[in-house]
Amino acid sequence: MAATGEAPTLFLRKATGLVKGWSKFDAFLYSFMSVNFVTLGLFFSLSVLGFVPNGQILAALLITGIFMTFLVIMYAGLISVMPRAGGDYVWQSRLLGGGVAFVLAVTGWWFILWYWAPVYANILNVEVFQPLAALFELNGVTDFLASNNGLFVVCLVTVALAGLLVSLGMETYAKIQRYCFYVGMAALALMLLVMLFGSRAGFESAFNQEASKLFGVSDAYAKTQQLAGPQVVPDLGFSPLLGGSLLLIPFLTFWILYPNWGATLYGEVRGASDFRRVLSGMMWGLWVTIAIAVVFVLLASKFFGWQWFNAANLAYWNVVYGLGDAAIPIWPYPPLIASFYFHNTLLSALVVLAFGAWFLGWAGTLFLSSTRVIFAAAFDRILPDRVADVSERRHVPVWALVLMLAPAVVVSILYAYTTNFRTYILDAVLVIAVTFLGTSIAAIVLPWRKKHLYENSPLARYKVAGIPLITISGVLTALFLAYNLWKWLADELYAVNNKSSLVFLGVMYLLALVIYVAAKVVRRRQGIDLNAIHQEIPVE
Repeated sequence: MAATGEAPTLFLRKATGLVKGWSKFDAFLYSFMSVNFVTLGLFFSLSVLGFVPNGQILAALLITGIFMTFLVIMYAGLISVMPRAGGDYVWQSRLLGGGVAFVLAVTGWWFILWYWAPVYANILNVEVFQPLAALFELNGVTDFLASNNGLFVVCLVTVALAGLLVSLGMETYAKIQRYCFYVGMAALALMLLVMLFGSRAGFESAFNQEASKLFGVSDAYAKTQQLAGPQVVPDLGFSPLLGGSLLLIPFLTFWILYPNWGATLYGEVRGASDFRRVLSGMMWGLWVTIAIAVVFVLLASKFFGWQWFNAANLAYWNVVYGLGDAAIPIWPYPPLIASFYFHNTLLSALVVLAFGAWFLGWAGTLFLSSTRVIFAAAFDRILPDRVADVSERRHVPVWALVLMLAPAVVVSILYAYTTNFRTYILDAVLVIAVTFLGTSIAAIVLPWRKKHLYENSPLARYKVAGIPLITISGVLTALFLAYNLWKWLADELYAVNNKSSLVFLGVMYLLALVIYVAAKVVRRRQGIDLNAIHQEIPVE
């Protein structure tokens, strides 16, 4: 705060204290890890295809990728015009107003990421801990991991891991990302090679043998298909008649919505004002992921059998929702069951551990982007000054990280031991989409609301028929997000249209509004005008 007798300065201080510790490649890796093929793609989006029997995954992937391309263009444009820590909050506050920005961005980036801690933990459980326990026939560990106490322990491990990664600073985190990328891609290449050169008959034999050995289940391949039923297999074909393929898009959006996840960090990325440079990083992150998904889908059809692959996943989700049984007691994690081809427990365990690099490189995304939004709000004097403190050695906004860690632990307790709480957070992904929708509106009006800033940026020369490219991209992104929000809210297929969850998350928006109004009153008494702050571009 300013010394006694001095008028308060506009921003909290003359420099943020953050440093540009990331290269273009580091930004690409963060984008690539955020649309994580293994953690979000395999575990959720590609495992629920059986719920849309007439859907065509290849068509749905292509359509989703095209619309997400416009989101990437939009975010790259905003970053190049205002490359500041805080991303969505900064752009919305300067283009739509401080109150709107704080409510949308703080709810979507701060509060909601508390509720994603159990989601990350569940993925760690089903992709690393449970497969390892099954491989070494540690039945007691498997039972513990399936209990409330086990879930809570895994949540604590996840929160601690994410907090540690963020606390190491941007440069160290970037190094860890790189190692995870190389290990994870090597493991993925191994799995794809097994699927390419292995036969379906060989997989069926290996799966039956290992399922009998590990779980005491005979003829598990045929039993899996039988338990799922005959009407659950989507069509792999690529037809111009999309049919149910459009219904797959909201499922895919749960996974592919995040190539812009690093947008809040671009105040710490070198060359962030270069539109084409920023665009290429996020675009590669998006389309390399989609290309991997296409290759996997084609090889899964060959190696596992497309009907069996979907049947195995559907049987797992039927157990989760109490609708049926599965042949094996854990999720049929593709790297695990592909490794059965080796008939070697140690080698399978090494494959699972190597694929764990996908989770490790992704874990920091739970808190890292959010801390910069919290920091930016404090730097604009909405949150207490101390929240904008940055450690001198690693340039980490420590108190912003604490504001993510502590509530995430509380949420983990509630999630593990209170069944109703799990229902309350079903709509968490909708809140993130609403935040992005707010940013798309900001992008649409940028050329007019900040005309001088826009016209003096490299972005101004990109137009289509005289219309700014960022405006076109913003409109198409807004339409795409609106479609997904409508389907999530209206269609029971996606299992998130829950009134209790909507009310609970509505309270989160109300909490953000209360904080903003209280901050405005307090700062006015101190002689600080938040409206004036939001008329200016934050310092670097």
